[in-house]
Amino acid sequence: MKIEIHLEKDLAQPTVVICTPSVTPEVEALCALLEKWVPTPTLIPGEREGRVALLRPEEILRIFGADQKVYACAGGAGYRLKLRLYEAEELLKAEGFIRISHSELVNLKEVKGLDLSWNGTISLELSDGSSAFVSRRYISKIKTLLGI
Repeated sequence: MKIEIHLEKDLAQPTVVICTPSVTPEVEALCALLEKWVPTPTLIPGEREGRVALLRPEEILRIFGADQKVYACAGGAGYRLKLRLYEAEELLKAEGFIRISHSELVNLKEVKGLDLSWNGTISLELSDGSSAFVSRRYISKIKTLLGI
């Protein structure tokens, strides 16, 4: 089998082309492997005012628990999720979400600044101007993750 990589700056996403004289079991196995490898987009269903919206991870700022329910802040609105917080954490870990307290996850890509106060706490400034506080239990983990 011969493998070539062609760099094309005009492509929006990687494209795999298999050139073969016939479809052999090896080619079928390669296609099956590629299909398993290609990630499917993660969509989180969130309910708001009786309607369900499919939220993309990149539009979610934070996910938090309150009153034994789980909510997501996305696009300036709040959505009720059917997931438990630990399920959301596991599902969105690869998308850049980190746990900052017992009841909250934040999208690290939406953190615009940090306030390291004198008493050792950390306040995260999110892209919408809101703040989230890292609990003492998670401070060392966050500092290690961010390299501070």
